[in-house]
Amino acid sequence: MDVNQLLAAMTPDVYQRILIAVETGKWLDGSTLTPPLRDSAMQAVMLYQSRHNIKADHMTVAAGGDIKFKSKAEFKRDFAVDVTAMPRDTENTSHDNDIARFDHDQL
Repeated sequence: MDVNQLLAAMTPDVYQRILIAVETGKWLDGSTLTPPLRDSAMQAVMLYQSRHNIKADHMTVAAGGDIKFKSKAEFKRDFAVDVTAMPRDTENTSHDNDIARFDHDQL
């Protein structure tokens, strides 16, 4: 089977199953991948990612076959929390970085 036939036959579900097998070293039924099979599965994962991975994570194969490395700034941007969208307690005038303080008898 050539590469194009392999990629045409590989659905996203099949890709996820192969990816899990490569990551864990086992198929979903619990059988172990042999080293040659693991290498072939890893190549299939990388080929699939090179064609379909539009939003590449840190150190993956991005669409087009390029290896994508995200910088720390890109990770911060991707995982940033929008604090303006969070509900606020309008009755409490404390700041987000204040520490709650209690006396011993209040606990």
